[in-house]
Amino acid sequence: MRISPRLLLTTILAAPLAGLTLAGCATTMSAPGVQAAAPSPSAQPNAVYLSGSNYGLFLAGEAALQAGHSQDAAQYFARAVAESGDLPPDAQALIREKAFAAAVMAGDVDQAAAMAPKADPQDASSSQRLARLVRTVDALAENKGKDADDILTAPGKGVGFEAGIVLLKPWAAAAAGDMARATIAPSGPMPALTRVAAQYGRALLLERAKRYDEAEADYKALTAGQFSALYVVPYGEFLQRRGRIAEARVLYQDAVKRDPSLREMRRALAAIDGKKPAPPALLSLRQGAAQALTAAAEMSLIEKRFTDGQVYLRLALRLDPQEYEAWVFLGDILAQTDYHDAARAAYGRVPASSPDWVDARERIIASYQAEDDIDTALKMAQDLVKVAPDDRDALVVEADLYRASNRFAEAVAVLDKLIAADPANTDWAIYYERATALDRAGRWPEAEKDLQKALALRPDQPDVLNYLGYSWVVHGERLPQAVVMLQKAYLAQPNSGEIADSLGWAYFNMGDFKQAVQRLERAVSLEPVNPEINDHLGDAYWRAGRKTEAQYQWNRVLGLMPNPELKASAQRKLSTGLDPAPPAVASR
Repeated sequence: MRISPRLLLTTILAAPLAGLTLAGCATTMSAPGVQAAAPSPSAQPNAVYLSGSNYGLFLAGEAALQAGHSQDAAQYFARAVAESGDLPPDAQALIREKAFAAAVMAGDVDQAAAMAPKADPQDASSSQRLARLVRTVDALAENKGKDADDILTAPGKGVGFEAGIVLLKPWAAAAAGDMARATIAPSGPMPALTRVAAQYGRALLLERAKRYDEAEADYKALTAGQFSALYVVPYGEFLQRRGRIAEARVLYQDAVKRDPSLREMRRALAAIDGKKPAPPALLSLRQGAAQALTAAAEMSLIEKRFTDGQVYLRLALRLDPQEYEAWVFLGDILAQTDYHDAARAAYGRVPASSPDWVDARERIIASYQAEDDIDTALKMAQDLVKVAPDDRDALVVEADLYRASNRFAEAVAVLDKLIAADPANTDWAIYYERATALDRAGRWPEAEKDLQKALALRPDQPDVLNYLGYSWVVHGERLPQAVVMLQKAYLAQPNSGEIADSLGWAYFNMGDFKQAVQRLERAVSLEPVNPEINDHLGDAYWRAGRKTEAQYQWNRVLGLMPNPELKASAQRKLSTGLDPAPPAVASR
């Protein structure tokens, strides 16, 4: 199966937001990375503790929180707190703890700080750790650096929100005036992403302390490590602040050569070549602390701990409402719960003057596309291109929406502009995008050339290997070469249902029905509701002599909303079966 090109509009977010859950009559944050389960009847607070409107408000707040609608949850829990005066102390504490967590998630950090549970060094719960983090951020926001440092360094138990606390501690120490402690190198066991983020924070603080040689050593180490692409621009900005413009330019140019699709690198290079470019300012202590929390949020999102991610982003925005990357990430989380209006509001907080504005607009466009409002999405994409006519990703978004509207010639015309603007012809992704549009426009020979060009630029790219290999299978061309290509793609992405399907269909067309069944069963296990893959498996079962199973698969296709052509094909096969097997397709 050919995979439609996937634009870089969405983050790694793919699962529902993990919320807060009840445990008996106590409430705790969900375990990191674990989706909260609906409370069982025995876990519901009973009438002794909550009754009447309190109980209804509590359940409404819980449901809103589970759905990712934190603003609504905060309102329900706040009302429950206001009406809880006649309840026993345990019940009041339960409601207040829920209201506290919901207030953080909704971004009302001032209110959350006032409601935070009292510090208890013996309490290892995530709520206690969250309270510690909230009080620290509130103190930093009020320029009470000594208070923030004292809160964060006080004895405590538990492991919740560890990344945020680790990354925030140096900034709290700096706010308290202890630069020696703030610039201690990170030590001890910690995840790789936390370690590099801590090293970046240390580089910023060393630069702030005018210890430039030590700062540069950290920047260089970051650009040479596993996550080097994340730190090229920060190192370049350091060089610019030191007046070493030529070195910064070479750094950006090398990064763009390695990967032309990296917008941040292209933007940095354009800025440095502009008229009288001003060196980027060093972050203030509050901005640095906000960026540290945003980095912690990124790690949480990568690990699919979305509750933690939303908490970190809300705290970051309390410190610096102009941390626009945090608004973009927050919008991504809200969009995952289909809370599209709230997501668009978050994206809308990014002003046109911000480098993140185009990215935010693309995500607003993607939110309309997710709701199948292609007309609105396309109109917004066209408007975005008018404002940013030279922005590669904005043009790719427009082209993709033309494809979604079956306006393939217009998609090709947009991508022609991008290829013409890249005389070095280094951007494999644009050739891949144009190939898919050309293919859908019925211009296969031209599409094939673009796919081969993309593959020449990126020989191991699984999507390109898959698309070209599957296309050869469909056109009855180069079957042995297609199988080798698809095997290579499958080894690179063994959990891709589309690639497993492509490989299985290649074996089917080669007449190797045993291998075809194995691969297509794997594909269906990975993509169980894909009608085309289920149809392929039905065909393979039939050729392998497993006719009852074949009929089951074709029946299943009819329940998976197939397109009219596939529906008619499945109905015909249910009635008459497959025609006798033709000879295996010859290669050429």
